Amino acid sequence: MFDGNMMQKLQEMQKQIEESKKKLDTIKVEESIEGKIKITANANRKIESIEIIGHIQMEKEELEDYLILAINKVIEKAGNVHDAEMANSAKGMLPGMM
Repeated sequence: MFDGNMMQKLQEMQKQIEESKKKLDTIKVEESIEGKIKITANANRKIESIEIIGHIQMEKEELEDYLILAINKVIEKAGNVHDAEMANSAKGMLPGMM
């Protein structure tokens, strides 16, 4: 099935994937909505902070809408960074597998 060389390459791939995940934890992306709310996430798509800037005078439903919008946008940005980093990592691993 798998020879020793293939198993070694799979272990190297797993190690590179883990290193990429650690690196993604250090990459931050932000989204700000109208200067009222700022969301920060890492490139592993984990929300790290939600900041409400200044004193906000708005209805609960409006604040919830802003939060949903900002969270969705920051997760999309984080996903784009994540996908690009993982594709870059895979590019370096896959040629050795062929």
